[in-house]
Amino acid sequence: MKQEYYDDCPYYLEDFLTNMRIIRNRADRTEEAYYLDIRSFLRYLKLKHRDVPDGTDWGDIGIADVPIEYIESFTLNDAHVYLRFLKDKRGNETATRARKCSALKQFYIYLHKRAKLIAEDPMVDLELPSVKNKLPKFLSLEDSNRLLDSIDSKNKSRDYCIILLFLNCGMRLSELVALNFADYSRENQTLRLFGKGSKERVIYLNESCIEALDDYIENHRPNETAKDKNAIFLSANKTRINKRRVQQIVEESLQRAGLANLGITTHKLRHTAATLMYQYGGVDTLVLKEQLGHKSVGTTEIYTHLSNDNLREAANANPLAKRAPKKEKDKEKKEGEE
Repeated sequence: MKQEYYDDCPYYLEDFLTNMRIIRNRADRTEEAYYLDIRSFLRYLKLKHRDVPDGTDWGDIGIADVPIEYIESFTLNDAHVYLRFLKDKRGNETATRARKCSALKQFYIYLHKRAKLIAEDPMVDLELPSVKNKLPKFLSLEDSNRLLDSIDSKNKSRDYCIILLFLNCGMRLSELVALNFADYSRENQTLRLFGKGSKERVIYLNESCIEALDDYIENHRPNETAKDKNAIFLSANKTRINKRRVQQIVEESLQRAGLANLGITTHKLRHTAATLMYQYGGVDTLVLKEQLGHKSVGTTEIYTHLSNDNLREAANANPLAKRAPKKEKDKEKKEGEE
């Protein structure tokens, strides 16, 4: 997490975030999310105790000087008033309030049980706001093929390969941009991914993914002039492609395909991959959890011991597995696409 965040942290919040990162092995983005949620809580405490001048903007309320006594004296009823404040004054939707409520509970558990900075945990009985479960958005098989058919960019081979990997493998955006040549085994037909908390997993590639990867790497990636020799996917500047550029590639391709109004993102392509494997391939949900790198308390021990054959079957069960990459008609375009 950025150092400037810590500069505004009281010691107990800094210790909490360090525990999240070092002991509980949370990802940087998760740590940052906890910081932002607890910062809102501490800002509220300063307002509650009238520790800020009248008219101070919410974003200008510093939290470094919030005493631990404010936290220790906070009651369950105070928490309910705080949640009402988030709804009425901050305009937080139910899902946001539920997330902040969960962060608050984790914060108090740490302060009471682990750091032993407070005598009691008043948040034990705090209930999270009820959030209606929404079905994840995803593309149908028809729309998935439509999206792949529509890819027509300056770096068509690269962009096709990126979107195909999302749709077939269900990898995260962060996992894709971090791919190195050392992670790709053409012989074993596998990719090594590093998920949340740097957790490593190996996924199997189906025929269409291997063809698309090989076509990009061998025919279109500027291998000799690449500034980053390790990264598989490069930007126009020949450095490792970043997350925002990949998001733009997906957005532009969805626009060309006439699918821009469906709310599809790189993460929704991950949902699409899982749905296609489940609906068309009959892949067991436990195998899908292993394929996607999900963490589940109840089933982790079971699905982390699934055989490699099951994982290979999951990759090949995707109905896009045998889709052949588009071949460039004009070979002279090769240099320009690089």
